[in-house]
Amino acid sequence: MSKRRARPAAKNSRRSGWRRALPPTQPPKTPAPAPEAPEPLPTEIPSVVQAVVYQDGVRVSSPAGLADTYRELREQPSGMAWIGLARPTEGELFSLADEFDLHPLAVEDAMEAHQRPKLERYGDTLFVVLRAARYLDAPEEVEFGELHVFVGPDFVITVRHGAAPDLSAVRHRMEETPELLKLGPEAVLYAILDAVVDGYVPVVAGVQNDIDEIETEVFGGDPAVSRRIYELSREMVEFQRATRPLVGMLHGLMAGFAKYGTDEELQRYLRDVADHVTHTSERVDGFRQALTDILTVNATLVTQQQNAEMRALAEAGFEQNEEIKKISAWAAILFAPTLVGTIYGMNFAHMPELHWAFGYPFAILLMALVCTSLYVVFKKRDWL
Repeated sequence: MSKRRARPAAKNSRRSGWRRALPPTQPPKTPAPAPEAPEPLPTEIPSVVQAVVYQDGVRVSSPAGLADTYRELREQPSGMAWIGLARPTEGELFSLADEFDLHPLAVEDAMEAHQRPKLERYGDTLFVVLRAARYLDAPEEVEFGELHVFVGPDFVITVRHGAAPDLSAVRHRMEETPELLKLGPEAVLYAILDAVVDGYVPVVAGVQNDIDEIETEVFGGDPAVSRRIYELSREMVEFQRATRPLVGMLHGLMAGFAKYGTDEELQRYLRDVADHVTHTSERVDGFRQALTDILTVNATLVTQQQNAEMRALAEAGFEQNEEIKKISAWAAILFAPTLVGTIYGMNFAHMPELHWAFGYPFAILLMALVCTSLYVVFKKRDWL
């Protein structure tokens, strides 16, 4: 990157071309009564996490606000400012845009957030969007954060949307290695990239453990595993969107090493980060494919289980039908003597065979003959 540009003591606002225009003031028609004293507004949480000015890799001051940071940086001809913000207000971003001549499109992206990972160059300023990730053990979920980084000749501005990554650890690491920090804003960008990529390692380990558990649940017949596979697949789609663009971004940075005079040692560090990103991206691609295969296997196992249940129901229905046929056959056999006995049990005065000497043997013989005939018929039809 080029050397730091000279800063005038005072300058005009650059927001006139793209900041919202204020409505024109109109003279009041009638004097209004004096309003009551407004209630004090609650104190807002400051979005400036930390602002530090460095000289030759060593911290020289820690200003309390943006205005003090601008003043301290102007007093250090070869200094570098590292400003960290978390969910900044619109006014703070406009102030930074005025001071460091940030491009309006980049500022708009930083305000709106929800951007895809990308690297764009506006003159001598780099604008980088990163998607950080961290694995939450309790709910077994992957949480994503968004980080916007402005890198100029003498400043680094980080705008964080989300809990990840922990940039305080990055700052502490860089301050412990002043020989790396004095390489300038590009070294800070490397450290941020390295922290984001290193943050993917526990996520990859957690997801691998989840996939191992899911495989056990799939073959164990857990009915709730389908939902877990679906939710983890969605997280892997988001993870893939965070990691895959980084490969192209880092190759773009490496392509500009010669043009922008990047330090050779810093080039080695950036190549190492690129290797880690490529490895992580390949692992994420493998996770997506593995989850797709697991989902297919789970669907096959569920179908087989359903077929087995249907076959068991069919067999149970067949056995039940056989039992019903047996019961029906015996009921018909027992009904025959009951019918004969009922007819001969009618004590009518003028009934044939009522006073016949062979009436009783004939009734018994008739019952036996009917029952035997029904038994033979049902036996031939495999009802008995």
